[in-house]
Amino acid sequence: MTVAALIPAAGSGTRLGRGPKAFVEVAGQSLLARSVAALAPHVGEVLVALPAGMDLPAGLRARAISGGETRQESVLRLLEATSAGIVLVHDAARPFLPAGVVGALLSAVAETGAATAALPVADTLVRGEGGQWQGAVPREGLWAVQTPQAFARGELLRAHRAACEQGYAATDDAGLIAWQGGAVTLVPGDPRLFKVTAPGDLALAHAVARLWDAGER
Repeated sequence: MTVAALIPAAGSGTRLGRGPKAFVEVAGQSLLARSVAALAPHVGEVLVALPAGMDLPAGLRARAISGGETRQESVLRLLEATSAGIVLVHDAARPFLPAGVVGALLSAVAETGAATAALPVADTLVRGEGGQWQGAVPREGLWAVQTPQAFARGELLRAHRAACEQGYAATDDAGLIAWQGGAVTLVPGDPRLFKVTAPGDLALAHAVARLWDAGER
């Protein structure tokens, strides 16, 4: 079955404060370029949703479409732009994607139809209000969800269209499958798959890139 990678990269990157986040560079390569390079060997095509009026940099092995006003709308447009049977949805802001995670996701989605990279929560979790500790939250059984997330395209497309019709919004695509009553397999992710959101994350990305680009993966 054909596989496509879908990268919703139409966000403005306001929290990072450097313009569209996908085009921010880490050690000479944009976050988007790093994500495309990690995905391209495993798929038949890479599709990217970009802000209106923006083009892909020359030489990037991907096809671009115009994204929507939200991440969810961008993913729906990407799903409608491909005919692949399986899709990997990945955030460009997670540039350090090990090949083993992609392989595990593709194996899992072939059996279950939906899978996501995730890590068991290791930190102590608490509820807070007004800057004050309000009580601990048991972390047993809790996972921090990452991307890529892998799906049978038809199932995810139906979930997105239902969400659009009913005005439902989820924080990620696996959440839409769960909302529709579907099962999602949790595949072990990787600590290096952190999301570059704030300036501190960007500093960490520069540090990781030195080892990553040297082949220490």
